[in-house]
Amino acid sequence: MAASGGHFVDRVVLHVAAGAGGHGCASVHREKFKPLGGPDGGDGGRGGDVVLVVDDGVHTLLDFHFRPHATAGNGKPGMGSNRDGANGGDLLLKVPDGTVVQDADGTELADLVGVGTRFVIAQGGRGGLGNAALASARRKAPGFALLGEPGDALDIVLELKSVADVGLVGFPSAGKSSLIASLSAARPKIADYPFTTLVPNLGVVSAGEQVFTIADVPGLIPGAAQGKGLGMQFLRHIERCAVLVHVVDLATEEPGRDPMADIDALEAELAEYGGLAERPRMVVLNKIDIPHGRELADLVEDDLKGRGWPILRISAVTREGLRELSFALARVVVEDRAGRPPAEPARVVIRPKAVDDSGFTVEQDKENEGAFVVRGGRPERWIRQTDFTNAEAVGYLADRLARLGVEDALAKAGAVPGAGVTIGPVTFDWEPVGTELVLGRRGEDNRLDRSNRPGASARLAAKKARRSHTDDEWSDEDEE
Repeated sequence: MAASGGHFVDRVVLHVAAGAGGHGCASVHREKFKPLGGPDGGDGGRGGDVVLVVDDGVHTLLDFHFRPHATAGNGKPGMGSNRDGANGGDLLLKVPDGTVVQDADGTELADLVGVGTRFVIAQGGRGGLGNAALASARRKAPGFALLGEPGDALDIVLELKSVADVGLVGFPSAGKSSLIASLSAARPKIADYPFTTLVPNLGVVSAGEQVFTIADVPGLIPGAAQGKGLGMQFLRHIERCAVLVHVVDLATEEPGRDPMADIDALEAELAEYGGLAERPRMVVLNKIDIPHGRELADLVEDDLKGRGWPILRISAVTREGLRELSFALARVVVEDRAGRPPAEPARVVIRPKAVDDSGFTVEQDKENEGAFVVRGGRPERWIRQTDFTNAEAVGYLADRLARLGVEDALAKAGAVPGAGVTIGPVTFDWEPVGTELVLGRRGEDNRLDRSNRPGASARLAAKKARRSHTDDEWSDEDEE
């Protein structure tokens, strides 16, 4: 959406990616007369987070409209001499006050209100451990290190709901922009034709010691709640207002329109949008400086008295009545602020892990007979950390899975050596390694010698060959 003199964007899709963790280092300390001084590989650095921060200097989502991709810094790899890699830099994205964060499915993730509010939308990946951190009584000099994990990557929707104390509603050219310009230092574009304002205008008003914000709803016409015109796009901007002000145009010359009909039409749209019925109302009769303006204001006041709404007469051009209006609005805003419940501190919810929760599940692979799928946070994370080109790293993964109980669960599910097992994005031939670690050369694990055992692919080919041979025998018998 664009308006002459500037742009305003209140809904964007943002593609965010946190930084990946740096890989750990596999290094052995060496010095003169001490060629094998032990492992000294450092850990990889943590990947940077993507953080949304409410900033009072930002009033639109325009920057994200033109730059919809946001990526944090990656962690640096570890180095020898026990030097850890540097962490990746966090990416701070400044958003306006009142920004609602949703995922791609429309589920609300956060409602960012208040300057300084922070929300980590994507967490950086963990850095991989170096071989110095992996050393143990069983593996005194590991010949491998863990890989860094990728950071979170997702699409989010940012939607802006302007945080304003006073919301102005009225037909196009009713004088809302002129009123904001007269009450505050805001300078919106003003002209005398419908749909002049294509974006919400915000202004800050001072009334004595009270300071409050004021905003208008552009393009609100009958049918806006169903998406007609521009109203549906901007109705969200008055959801948080303390008071709604009807700005009535006393100088309208459009046939079939009168002030009361305008108010009734807008009230119908507000009622259909929902959630605004209990909001206080006020009526401002604008343009009393025109000929016969005061006589028309008398007629309108008589019709509105039964509704119990405060009515004020003003002229945004001559500034008549603006001081009384600003103080009347300030009183309503102060009452609303005093009536709000005090903000409660965020409660920390602790959800203890169930005693019998193993942290993973083993299921039959529906697409491959005799194969299995292991699902769980820890097994999938360990897979991402493993360098499958290093046999010793694969053996270390097998030991971790065995300690977690994955080997026993696979055996109970009917898995046999060589069966295909999928964990996360990796599918491999399952080989039970047991608990006896046979140390060999660095980077090797003698338990993973599968030279004498057919793998899953070989067994599948043999099974197909047997089926083909059986089909040929049946075909020969049919011919006889």
